[in-house]
Amino acid sequence: MTANPPLFQFDNSYARELPGFYVDWEGAKVPSPELVLFNRKLAGELGLDADALETPNGAAIFAGVKRPDGASPLAQVYAGHQFGGFSPQLGDGRALLLGEVIDQTGKRRDIQLKGSGPTPFSRGGDGKAVIGPVLREYIIGEAMNALSIPTTRALAAVTTGEVIYREGPKPGAVLTRVASSHLRVGTFQFFAARGETDKVRQLADYAISRHDPDLKDADDRYLKLFSRVMERQANLIAQWVLVGFVHGVMNTDNTTISGETIDYGPCAFLDAYDTAAVFSSIDHGGRYAFGRQPVIAQWNLARLAEALLALINPDDLDKAVEVVSAELGRFPDLYKSAWLDGMRAKLGLEHKDEGDLQLAEDLLALMQEQRVDYTMLFRALSNAATGSPDKARELFAEGPAFDDWAARWRDRLNQEGADLQVVSTRMDRTNPVYIPRNHKVEEVLEAAESGDHKPVKKLVDVLASPYEERPGLEDYATPAPSEFGPYRTFCGT
Repeated sequence: MTANPPLFQFDNSYARELPGFYVDWEGAKVPSPELVLFNRKLAGELGLDADALETPNGAAIFAGVKRPDGASPLAQVYAGHQFGGFSPQLGDGRALLLGEVIDQTGKRRDIQLKGSGPTPFSRGGDGKAVIGPVLREYIIGEAMNALSIPTTRALAAVTTGEVIYREGPKPGAVLTRVASSHLRVGTFQFFAARGETDKVRQLADYAISRHDPDLKDADDRYLKLFSRVMERQANLIAQWVLVGFVHGVMNTDNTTISGETIDYGPCAFLDAYDTAAVFSSIDHGGRYAFGRQPVIAQWNLARLAEALLALINPDDLDKAVEVVSAELGRFPDLYKSAWLDGMRAKLGLEHKDEGDLQLAEDLLALMQEQRVDYTMLFRALSNAATGSPDKARELFAEGPAFDDWAARWRDRLNQEGADLQVVSTRMDRTNPVYIPRNHKVEEVLEAAESGDHKPVKKLVDVLASPYEERPGLEDYATPAPSEFGPYRTFCGT
């Protein structure tokens, strides 16, 4: 009789190559795991048997109750600057890396459980998660993926049958997260702060092998690794800003080496455009406000640079500082270039003109002044491009100011000489109709806490096709009603 093949073809390089960078651990036992959401499409991308996993057995694996064959569950250690203050030891306080698989494209992917119980890094916490934050991460991570923004993904969300107390009783839950890796700036900081240069080197070599293998034999590979991470972060933050996303907790332990967005706790999307927008309940000083995200990204990268100094030039740290500082100084231009290229696409422009930055900034200033909905305005501009500006104009309290800007924009479009209908179609493939509107997210999370999972499944389905306008979904494409009030989000996963 032939044995059934394992559900996961694990190849656990982190566990194998980096002893001393983690602790082996197991998930907590929970009474009755049950699947709420399962990402069949992602399972296919990972080469997994979706039918075998969308079962009670799969739910037990995703809850951390059952250890699949080949798994090497472990909690990773890292440090991090949190709101500017350094914590020398953080680590996976409520997460376990089950292992790694090679996906259908040959790419290595982590599979991690989040909310699976306490670990040695829990710092007194219970290590558990509740349904709301788990589903928030599932919703927004998958929405970001549909928007083509590098992100961790959600494979499954399960309830555990437990009641967890978070400002009252809540259903316990676990998220299964997929990532290119869970290497963070904070992972490097942990060993650098302890003066363990050999381990920093070991980690950097592992990161290069995993994310930038073409650098493996370069003499200045550690400086080049830093440059690659910086370039990925510049592009990532530009993409966040272009869709109006506010991460909310850009600590160095939430800054990935891979350039993927990680951790969707106190995050949100703009309705009205506002560079000072803050949604996190704990960001009292606006450190991680929408408009400050590029500045914070550069600050976080400076912390990575510090951790790598002894590798970049071990014989002359002053020279290492000089070299890496010059490299870090490229960040604003990298970010600005990526953002401006993206903004040109949002405005239907294919070619570069020196006046494009001013054109874009003038529109954003108008939007900020008149509290214009960011997503709706850019979507409406595709109609304005073909001579029907009313839909965009009506979003402004003072239409003439928009008219003046729109005349300049149309002149710029005409300068390119493109077919405006083609331009309009191209813009609709760039500017989404549907984003995770904050009030809709809260609405489906509230329903899920009461045991109704249909609304969250519908929202996930809507957000999977963000550029395709569909009849009957108008409620998903509009900002929060006035009675929704100021929006605040909280850390929870």
